[in-house]
Amino acid sequence: MSKVNIKVLAEQLQLSVSTISKALRDSYEISDETKKKVLELAAQLNYVPNPYASSLRKKKSKTIAVVLPEVADNFFSLAINGIQSIAETKGYHVLIYLSHEKFANERTILEDCQSGRVDGVLISISSETKSAEHIIKLQANNIPVVFFDREQESIETARVTTNDYDCGLMAANHLLKKGCRKPAFVSISQSLPICLNREEGFKAALTEAGIPEANQQIIYCTDNDSMYDQIKTILQNKHRPDGLIASVEKIVTPVYLACHELGIHIPEDIKVIAFATLDTAPILNPPLTTITQPAFEIGKAAATLLFKGIEKSTFDLSKERMVIPSVLIERESTAGGS
Repeated sequence: MSKVNIKVLAEQLQLSVSTISKALRDSYEISDETKKKVLELAAQLNYVPNPYASSLRKKKSKTIAVVLPEVADNFFSLAINGIQSIAETKGYHVLIYLSHEKFANERTILEDCQSGRVDGVLISISSETKSAEHIIKLQANNIPVVFFDREQESIETARVTTNDYDCGLMAANHLLKKGCRKPAFVSISQSLPICLNREEGFKAALTEAGIPEANQQIIYCTDNDSMYDQIKTILQNKHRPDGLIASVEKIVTPVYLACHELGIHIPEDIKVIAFATLDTAPILNPPLTTITQPAFEIGKAAATLLFKGIEKSTFDLSKERMVIPSVLIERESTAGGS
């Protein structure tokens, strides 16, 4: 069955498309009798309004896209709430796209966004993203782009991030202060800027503490499906670390499960700290020490910048960079030490 549109209603009622459109919008220009006929036929034929119809005449879709690597991460759930809080005040719809940490998916999504379906894009890139060509094409189509949390550093546009290097430094110093002498940094990517910046902060802290580079453990768990097995193998090594920094939230569960299965006690045998916004962090066993990112504020700030780019063609997004600091919340997973 073909889709019912305004033209179909106009043909059946022998009215102009303009009259049908005005009747559906309850325009004062149309009589009550005509409005009633239009609405009755629309209901009879199950007519569904096109949310883009009126806005497309103005070359505006009244929709923005939010491209995420995943939603299982609590950070992104909170960031979406921040984005939504701004979009609603602007009368905009929000389309959520998931790349599932795959560059190919991200590229396909942005190609779809070039069609004019959206007026702007907020993006947190996948762990596989190294190229920027797909984002450049989007900008070439006059669709503003703003990065939040995860950025592609070669692109000139606005970005809202947190102080990743400083937090990597802070996390490592926290473990060192707690007595760790063999801390390890567990990362999901060798190219993702947030992971690299956190890693660099970690290494700087260890170097400052006199731990040679050869003894600085950087562990890459780039495959989600085998992450648990990789963590388990690390913990079974006779030279296993005495402290772990999880660079992203998804590493937390495999670490806790592996420690439980192997009988390794946190924090007595190994101390754990994670970059996470988990609501459950205080009730884990033991409660997890976190570097907590201001996810809602990051999403809200990124959306605010994007709408400035959408509403004002003269607004230069390339000059906008905002860093919102994270905070260390100490709990029992790093207890003990000096």
